[in-house]
Amino acid sequence: MNYFPIFASLKNRPVLVVGAGEVAYRKIELLCQAGAQIKIIAQHLGVEVQALVDEGKASWWKKEFQDNDVNQAVLTIAATNNADLNQQVALAGETYLRLVNVVDDPTLCQFIVPAIVDRSPVQIAISTGGAAPVLARQIRQKLEQELPQHLGAMAQLAQRFRSKVKTQLTTLLARRLFWERLFNQPKFSHLVAQAQWDAASAHLLSELDQASLQTPQGLVSLVGAGPGDAGLLSLKGYQALQAADVVLYDALVGPGVLDLIRRDAQRIAVGKRAHHPSVPQEETNRLLLHYAQQGLRVVRLKGGDPFVFGRGAEEVEVLQKAGVDYQVIPGVTAALGATAAAGIPLTHRSYAQSVVMVTGHCRPDGHEVNWACLAQERQTVVIYMGTIKATEISAKLMAHGRAGSTPIAIISQGTLATQTVARGQLSELPQLAQAAQRPALIVIGEVAQLDLATTPQ
Repeated sequence: MNYFPIFASLKNRPVLVVGAGEVAYRKIELLCQAGAQIKIIAQHLGVEVQALVDEGKASWWKKEFQDNDVNQAVLTIAATNNADLNQQVALAGETYLRLVNVVDDPTLCQFIVPAIVDRSPVQIAISTGGAAPVLARQIRQKLEQELPQHLGAMAQLAQRFRSKVKTQLTTLLARRLFWERLFNQPKFSHLVAQAQWDAASAHLLSELDQASLQTPQGLVSLVGAGPGDAGLLSLKGYQALQAADVVLYDALVGPGVLDLIRRDAQRIAVGKRAHHPSVPQEETNRLLLHYAQQGLRVVRLKGGDPFVFGRGAEEVEVLQKAGVDYQVIPGVTAALGATAAAGIPLTHRSYAQSVVMVTGHCRPDGHEVNWACLAQERQTVVIYMGTIKATEISAKLMAHGRAGSTPIAIISQGTLATQTVARGQLSELPQLAQAAQRPALIVIGEVAQLDLATTPQ
């Protein structure tokens, strides 16, 4: 994040604009809407700026800019066609620790003026940090088309009743659930859009009375985060992350997915990694129950899919026994996502008619793997968490009839920009696994020799 996004209150506060041409006029117009006390430094005024001065919306200092002029304002905007003067203003801001924006020169800016979608009091600012202003405007155009015009009116109506809601619903959770439910109701939105204020107010109060009689019910959502790429998260999974009060996440969940969690949600790492400190499964189960029984919405965020080597079934059994509501939101498991990103088809008419997924990490008292079944020809074997036991896997498969020349691939950090694919044959698996970055997925079978990865356009 190169710029910290912030909305500044400029009402009745001095803002300095150096320059008075067409570019300066556009900035001054925005500052007028914000209620700022605008001071203009320029030798001459453009026609449009002159009109604003005549109307008393801005004051004019007909003088040369001096460095300490920036001390007379909370913000300064340099909007001249004189590069040396613009640089002087920027340097003055650095000297006096004042925020300065130089129009169309992000290298000299201490703050950026974003593209704005205005549904006052709802405002959305879009910025590319000065890298691509046209792109910011295109994003703004799309948002303008998508967001209803009455959003601001809805916010104003909510503001009228905030104190009453706070008095009637005494917990933060209850208030948030009430507002979320209200804003999602088509009826309330329609009444506000039609400016039926009395009916909209009555509807709000009716919903508030109902909310006062309700006790928030906890819900646990087991969400599959996919193999790493945030773009593979399902829409339903994203919605659950946005609604969550608490998120318990695995070590394998990609940082891009974690960025999609609602900002004010509590995050708790409960990951397990070999040879590293881990949270016991029993503690994860306890936390799920602890938060859900408080009436909170809890997301158990798992790498891949919750029901594919993710112990999701064990957690569901705990929730069922305790009578806690839950839902399972599937995710793209690594066997599908990582192999697709690597260009390896799991099945192919010429090479493999079946797929077997197996974990290389079993319970200490677990059953012995059926190596004879895994060693069958014309079959793709995908092994999760298998790099540590690569020597045993290679030896067992060859001992049960799989040729040492069988193609293999080890996919590290699948679907991420850092993904790597090491290819070889089964007899080389121990060496390739030792060199592979983790997390890694092992693919064994004739399809591993194929490389059908798409080329970015």
